[in-house]
Amino acid sequence: MFLQRGNQKSCSNVFSMFEQSQIQEFKEAFGCIDQDRDGVIKKQDLKETYAQLGKLNIKDEELEEMLNEGKGPINFTVFLTLFGEKLNGTDPEDTILAAFKPFDPNGTGFVNKDEFKRLLMNQADKFTAEEVEQAFTLAPIDPIGNIDYKQLCYIITHGDEKEES
Repeated sequence: MFLQRGNQKSCSNVFSMFEQSQIQEFKEAFGCIDQDRDGVIKKQDLKETYAQLGKLNIKDEELEEMLNEGKGPINFTVFLTLFGEKLNGTDPEDTILAAFKPFDPNGTGFVNKDEFKRLLMNQADKFTAEEVEQAFTLAPIDPIGNIDYKQLCYIITHGDEKEES
C-alpha cells in the first residue's frame, strides 16, 4: 500500500534517511559498481560488476532496466535514493498518483477526506482509525474536507518542507 504504516522516516533529504555508517557502506558499494570511477553507474559498469561476481551472460535489456530505475544518470545521490525507496517501501510518485485516480473520476486532484477514510478502513489492508488519522496529519486538506492527493503524493515521496523548519 502506498501509505506507510508504523515507524517511518519521512524526509526530503535522502542523506537523512540513513545513519552515517550506512551512507559510508553505500559509498563503498557504489565505488565497487562504478568500475571506471567517473561518479556515474553505466551499463558497462554493471556488466563488469556482474562479470566479477561470475555472471557473464547478463542481457543488455536487464542492465538497461536496472539503469532506467534511476530515470537519468545514476550518481551517488540517485543510487542512495533508489536504495532508500526500496528499503523504506515507498512507491514511486506516479504509482501513488495512479492509485488515487479511481477515487477522482473527474481528475480534480482532490478526494473527499471522509469517503477516503471510509475506504481505508473497509478495503484491502484495513487501516485502524488511529492509522488513518496519523496518515491524515500529513495530508493537505482544504476547508471543505478534500485531500489534495497530488500534494500528498509529493509529501509521501519527497518529505514535508514544514519538517525542515
